[in-house]
Amino acid sequence: MSKIQRVAMLFAGGPAPGANAVIASAAMAFINDGIEVIGIKHGYSSLIDFDPSKPLVEGQDYIRITRAELPHRRSSQGIMIGTARSNPGKSVSSPAHIQDPERSAPLKRSYEALKSLNIDALISIGGDDTLKTANKMKLYQESLPAGSKKFPVVHLPKTIDNDYMGIDFTFGYFTAAEFLANEMRNLNYDASAARAYFVCEAMGRSAGWLAYGAAIAGEACMVLSVEDIAGPLAGEETVTDASGNTKTRKIMNFDKVIERIIRMMIRREEHGLQYGVIVIAEGLAEYLPQKYLEGIPRDDHGHIAISSIDIGKMLAKLVAKAYETTTGKSRKVNGVQLGYESRCALPHAFDIMLGSQIGVGAYRALVEKGLGGVMVSVGGQMQLNFVPFEELVDPATLVTKVRYIEQNSDFYRLARFIESTDQE
Repeated sequence: MSKIQRVAMLFAGGPAPGANAVIASAAMAFINDGIEVIGIKHGYSSLIDFDPSKPLVEGQDYIRITRAELPHRRSSQGIMIGTARSNPGKSVSSPAHIQDPERSAPLKRSYEALKSLNIDALISIGGDDTLKTANKMKLYQESLPAGSKKFPVVHLPKTIDNDYMGIDFTFGYFTAAEFLANEMRNLNYDASAARAYFVCEAMGRSAGWLAYGAAIAGEACMVLSVEDIAGPLAGEETVTDASGNTKTRKIMNFDKVIERIIRMMIRREEHGLQYGVIVIAEGLAEYLPQKYLEGIPRDDHGHIAISSIDIGKMLAKLVAKAYETTTGKSRKVNGVQLGYESRCALPHAFDIMLGSQIGVGAYRALVEKGLGGVMVSVGGQMQLNFVPFEELVDPATLVTKVRYIEQNSDFYRLARFIESTDQE
């Protein structure tokens, strides 16, 4: 008999195709071993405000996942337990903060809520911010007095951005890239008919994996992401925060970015192509000069609301103006935001396989290997690996590292190879 009799599972952050493959596969693995599975609804949103005088309500705050709910789930769309961005570790940015009752109060409430459900383990599914929260939940429990109930935490990596350290590809990435690529292919025909250009803003806050993948598959004529803001495309500015402290931040050199795009458009015209699709990663908004970011709200994880900036349309207007100034001709350039519609797309076979293996990995980590404080990873021939949180999270700042596209990688070179532009 396993020491684990009841396991809780929650999903946090943005949706991703294949989410139900993860949840259903994990649930089936535990159920087959006689272990009860509790699905926490909508991430930490019910846990973070837990009050012992108001117990969690079944059906509202959590559900019992039984065998009856699982047929046809692995290949389905959506997230069967919902999601949210509530962050109980928001105020904890160093190990010392765990000892601060005020800063760690949301973690304490979340822990007490889970304990009230008599769980023996927690499975966390989400992006790097959710990984940080999982690690903080582990650290919080380590700070508890001897004899306190403690449960292992296992994290399952999720992001369509595919910028996770510790794993080569995350579930949902290929489905999202294919979905966006199909939209780009459609826009290519539209652009060809009207002799116009589309600037497509693709998701990818921290790295360019999704923008690059969709651009390559969608036959875009150019792709730019945060990895490209270097050399002549980069600049600097000094900013002052609310406390009067100054710092230097890297920004995008708009003039050089637009110059590169115009050069590409002119070269395409020399080959008889008067249209195209340009893909930019939404994360470029973080590299805008400060004047463009004033008044933009931030979420519980400190991220700016990128969708409200609409950098695709902003860049499209600048490109159209610069093209006319440079050539004396007008060219219609349209800005389009793409992304939300890809997050719950019907997952294709690879993401269902990958998600299923990651889900089963949660069972194998907790039950077969008795592990906690690890992230499930998959590589090679769907081989499972279990990466300790300590290898993924900075022990001093408790933040995770972003996995960027390396400029000397063949993937990066592939995008440059198919791009119709001069190289510098």
